[in-house]
Amino acid sequence: MNIAVAYKVLPEEKFIYEKFPYPEVKFTFLNEIEDEQRIKTLRESVILLSWNPPRELNEKELGSLGNIKFVQLLTAGYNHVNLNLFSPDCIIASNQGAYAEAMAEHTAAMILALSKRLLVNHNKMMKGEFDQKTPSMSLKNSVCGIIGFGSIGKAAAQLLKNFGIRIFAINTSGKTDEEVEFIGTLKDMQHVLKNSDIVLISIPLDDSTKDLIGKKELEMMKPNAILINVARAAIIKEKDLFEHLKTHPDFKAGLDAWWIEPFHAGEFRLEYPFLSLPNVLGSPHNSAIIDGAIFEGQKRVLENVDRYLKGKELKGVVNRN
Repeated sequence: MNIAVAYKVLPEEKFIYEKFPYPEVKFTFLNEIEDEQRIKTLRESVILLSWNPPRELNEKELGSLGNIKFVQLLTAGYNHVNLNLFSPDCIIASNQGAYAEAMAEHTAAMILALSKRLLVNHNKMMKGEFDQKTPSMSLKNSVCGIIGFGSIGKAAAQLLKNFGIRIFAINTSGKTDEEVEFIGTLKDMQHVLKNSDIVLISIPLDDSTKDLIGKKELEMMKPNAILINVARAAIIKEKDLFEHLKTHPDFKAGLDAWWIEPFHAGEFRLEYPFLSLPNVLGSPHNSAIIDGAIFEGQKRVLENVDRYLKGKELKGVVNRN
């Protein structure tokens, strides 16, 4: 059985593929072979491992995926993938939970920086202003509403509880084994938004969550709330958020995901000058990027391939309906 690997694997990472315990399985690294051989490999492969198919494969190669039965993504998200490239019976899985702990740390860092006015005070001091009197926000007994209580949301909740933060969570079932003060579904979002001091967006982007947060939802939130987005930018209406931040100076946003960024658009560009606002803290969609993160992500990829070959339940299967 041939498995095509579309992303680049570093020489020091090859050993995890070489140790894969199936003698009949051969991994072919597409970046190491010629164009015609790449197409032949894709046509003969049953499994495709990919980071971003539209960026890794050219148009002719994307048209050679008819025999692929299982696509395992290196990314935790999947909204960048045109699911119609693959046959209807092809299973597509995201790398669910692979980067949750790193993203939870990033989330906590953004919350701390915004609640304690670190960037604001740093910039004031650069101008010679020593503002010792403006109070910062206490996190103890505050509420964090987590929109998307999957791997990332749960990892973030574990960290935030250490600061005495209470957790209101939203997931698809309205049930969880985690210790939270409130659990509901998207039908309960109004309740969560109104009662949260901090709102974390960690829900996947799909047709049901695109533009989930707009003017109406932002106005439900407390005027001094903190909004953190480590998921996908399109979950929030861009113009509505910018206008809300401009007209509500005590409202703060920590944004790791952007509407136009290199991964899917080939460039980073802002339609609105978010980064000029004093109540915005931005990062270049790198919440998952820590030392060894990609290597650990690849290990998770191979674990799911192992499940597929054994006929076991897969993690992160994308609903194609």
